[in-house]
Amino acid sequence: MKDKKQEKSSAIKAEEKNKDTEIKELTETIQRLQADFENYKKRVEAQNKDLKKYAVADIITKLLPILDSFELALKNTGNKDECLRGVKLIYSQLFQTLEDAGLRPIETNGRFDPYKHEVLISQESDKEDNIILEELQKGYMLDDTVIRHSKVKVAKKKVSEKKDGDKDEKGASSNEHKC
Repeated sequence: MKDKKQEKSSAIKAEEKNKDTEIKELTETIQRLQADFENYKKRVEAQNKDLKKYAVADIITKLLPILDSFELALKNTGNKDECLRGVKLIYSQLFQTLEDAGLRPIETNGRFDPYKHEVLISQESDKEDNIILEELQKGYMLDDTVIRHSKVKVAKKKVSEKKDGDKDEKGASSNEHKC
């Protein structure tokens, strides 16, 4: 009987030792995974930082010729017509550089679109509601994403005034005498 108790006791101890070993191995595995994940996060963060630095450097490299054109235009401000022509050329150079990067203006002719336009002013008009009357500030999209909404003035249908013969709230004609 003692042998069975000893065997049972040693089996339980062996099982406990196996469980302790397994727990220790799993704990070490979890710690390695946590360390690997922390290293991964640091590596991705460093890559994102480098990517941002190179993207900014690329944009600046593309804008430098425009900066050079501005400097040249500022040196030659003697002739107003030539200066204006130079500024127009610089504008088109800048706009072309931005278009090449995926920028495009938002169209504002037609109906108001809340995803692309921001209403700054509503003005009574003979046109139907939410027709854009005027663009106050140009909006832009970068590829398919709005990066600045167009600021617009939209039409609000005019409230028609009562004419002679129109009925008021009580059903009386406006040209009937009331006593």
